[in-house]
This record gives sequence, C-alpha cells and structure tokens, in this order.
Amino acid sequence: MDLEEAKRSLEERLSMLGVRVSRIESDLRNPGSRDWTDRASEKENEEVLEKLNASERVEIEQIRAALVRIRQGNYGECMQCGDPIAPKRLEVLPYTNTCIECAS
Repeated sequence: MDLEEAKRSLEERLSMLGVRVSRIESDLRNPGSRDWTDRASEKENEEVLEKLNASERVEIEQIRAALVRIRQGNYGECMQCGDPIAPKRLEVLPYTNTCIECAS
C-alpha cells in the first residue's frame, strides 16, 4: 500500500465514521418513549449506542493521528522502536502506530 492509497483509505474511513457518529448522536438526542417498559428497552439500546460512539471516536482519533504521520513523513514507522511496520499490518490496521512486536 503506497502513501496515497493509505491516505485515501484513511480519509474514506474517517468520513464514514463521521457520518455514523453523527447518526448515533442524533439517535441519542431523541426523546424516549413515555411508556416505562419501552423506555427500559430504549435505555439498553442507548447504552449500546454510547459504547459504539466511544469506540468510533477512538478510531477517529487514531485515523487523524495516522494522517498527521503521513503529512510528517513517518507513517509506517513504529512509534516505540522506530522499525518499519509490516505492510500487511498496515493493510489490516492502517492507523496503527506500532509494529507487531511492540504491540504484543
């Protein structure tokens, strides 16, 4: 994967996550049902949505950091040991900042 391809892939994922986070936040702002049994079910759904939202926000930050590394010219270098990150690892996890050895 070359840098332009990585950048494009990261930007596409960032855009998709932005849309998903907006939808989740919109759903969480909607007032719930007045019926207490329906509200209990809605509360469970809200908890799942909140966890998804938090997870996707973490991924968004990781993607933004990877895009910064691309601009700075150190994308694909392990932030812990400085060795190159295996291209296959970057294909699977393009926002990773550690090689497989340091991540283990």
